[in-house]
Amino acid sequence: MALFAVLAPALAAASELSGRVVGVADGDTLTLLHAQTPVRIRLAEIDAPEKAQPFGQRSKQSLSDLCYGKEALVAVSAQDKYGRSIGRVWCAGTDANAEQVRRGMAWVYDRYATDKTLYPLQEAARQARNGLWADPAPVRPWEWRRLP
Repeated sequence: MALFAVLAPALAAASELSGRVVGVADGDTLTLLHAQTPVRIRLAEIDAPEKAQPFGQRSKQSLSDLCYGKEALVAVSAQDKYGRSIGRVWCAGTDANAEQVRRGMAWVYDRYATDKTLYPLQEAARQARNGLWADPAPVRPWEWRRLP
């Protein structure tokens, strides 16, 4: 019941998908098997290191540990230019978006963030030097993608 109270506001404003996670592409993208159809999901409000970046593979493994093979609920808020559904993802009751930030496996994506509760999680991970914050000068993925 407590989980419903937390999820209800997000779900009221979005479409909902549910199913089993059958693939994890990287630290912020997974594939959900919904009604026998694979649906690519981009976790909203966060940006994980690219696979070739430091911590990229660890971020992917972290999301896989959280979600792969588990039942998931997705509050879809939009679609991106690649056709992926963008949303908040709960795997086996855990908010995967927030957990990736808490573990230091993703940044809050400032450009798209609306959930201000993610910022204290990021700051705590940074202070504890969790995940990508162990690097003395981590490069944000949106900056890394622009490097020559």
